[in-house]
Amino acid sequence: SDAICNFVICNDSSLRSQPIIFNPDFFVEKLRHEKPEVFTELVVSNITRLIDLPGAELAQFMGEEDPKLPGANNTASGFFRSLMSLKRKDKGVVFGSPLTEEGIAQVSQLIEYLHKNLRAEGLFRVPGNSIRQQILKDALNSGTDIDLDSGEFHSNDVATLLKMFLGELPEPLLTHKHFHAHLKIADLTLFDEKGNKTSTPDKERQIEALQLLFLILPAPNRSLLKLLLDLLYQTAKKQDKNKMSAHNLALMFAPHILWPRNVSTNDLQENITKLNNGVTFMIKHSQKLFKAPAYIRECARLHYLGSRAYTSKDDLDLLTSPGSKELQPLKSQKRSRLDACHQEETQQRTEEALKELFRHVHNMPDSAKKKKLIRQFSKHPTALTPGSDVPTSPAPRRTRSRSFSGLIKRKVLGTPVILERKSRDATPEPERVSKENVHLLQKCGSPAHMSQAKLKSSEGRKEESCRRMRAHLLSKDSSSL
Repeated sequence: SDAICNFVICNDSSLRSQPIIFNPDFFVEKLRHEKPEVFTELVVSNITRLIDLPGAELAQFMGEEDPKLPGANNTASGFFRSLMSLKRKDKGVVFGSPLTEEGIAQVSQLIEYLHKNLRAEGLFRVPGNSIRQQILKDALNSGTDIDLDSGEFHSNDVATLLKMFLGELPEPLLTHKHFHAHLKIADLTLFDEKGNKTSTPDKERQIEALQLLFLILPAPNRSLLKLLLDLLYQTAKKQDKNKMSAHNLALMFAPHILWPRNVSTNDLQENITKLNNGVTFMIKHSQKLFKAPAYIRECARLHYLGSRAYTSKDDLDLLTSPGSKELQPLKSQKRSRLDACHQEETQQRTEEALKELFRHVHNMPDSAKKKKLIRQFSKHPTALTPGSDVPTSPAPRRTRSRSFSGLIKRKVLGTPVILERKSRDATPEPERVSKENVHLLQKCGSPAHMSQAKLKSSEGRKEESCRRMRAHLLSKDSSSL
């Protein structure tokens, strides 16, 4: 497998150093082996969400108390049970012993052989030869190699021996403590619009409950159960040849894998139909039952990645509900963050482009086109106008010129001279200066920095010249008269 993994081509350089995981239940199995208590609590909490297990049944389910099975208080059943235990005193390595990995390895030879011979009519129903079965049983108990393809044994011999092996286990393959849970799973039905239970089985909830229940089976039981149900599933697919449907197979195997040990048919009279239908359901849906539910996978994965864990299906349902904004799925959160980043990046590029355009306009020589472009910039909102980077001076206001001769004329004609003087401390409006006068202005300073004495002296000279001119004109007019 390491050699195969080395040939996997990964185009993403950031992922090439990461381990490649093919098993979707990898973190589930990791949590099961490394933290069995956390794993069991997680699974059991979801089982009790689906089926009702009162205090006593829950204690039996968890193994804290001995399970109370049908016929346990019956004297006849007790005698029958003791008789069967005496018959099983002569235990072998495989048959009659608790389930072990070695026993599974031996029995898997029978299962592998039956996969090749599923067309035999009445398979698992027609008994085989008892002598050949005993020879095969002794060989399996001794651990010797068996060549089932030699033609010495018939497929009915092997099928009957497989049922015998399951029937001689100290407890059923699905364990005694899970017996009541399987009865509750069989009662899971759909609800109508008014919330009343119907007689229609709720297949989705039944599959989910069985998935959870199989997760906490002992590892050997779960391994053999998977091999067995897959064999029965393939057998039912060939029912046109072997005449064995899923229901017929369930009638053959329910007493061996689900019924409590040493009980009679009378003890299970009320529940036989439920148990048989339950095994039929397992055979039909066997390809789905050994996958962990999606929320268990996610919880196990997040447990090791150090993020928030969702312990049940209801938590994931809340995350996917359309009315919840705070508990939205992770994909939608990532998508919203990407959209926000994209919008921010687009806005930033737009502002940079406007700033660059404004700098270009500002550096243009003075012209009517430049004034028009600046007016267009001033119409934009403040947030989009890059005026903070390039300071703009207000357009120069053209002042009304006052000639010296006009001033004298108004004096002579008696028209009051209206001078819109500002306060002497106010700063006069800036005037447009040529490039040649820039150096002179820097030396002499702007008119705003002129002292009050200079202003007074200039005004005095103007008044003196006005008086002289007025006296000259009056004298000229009097002489002509």
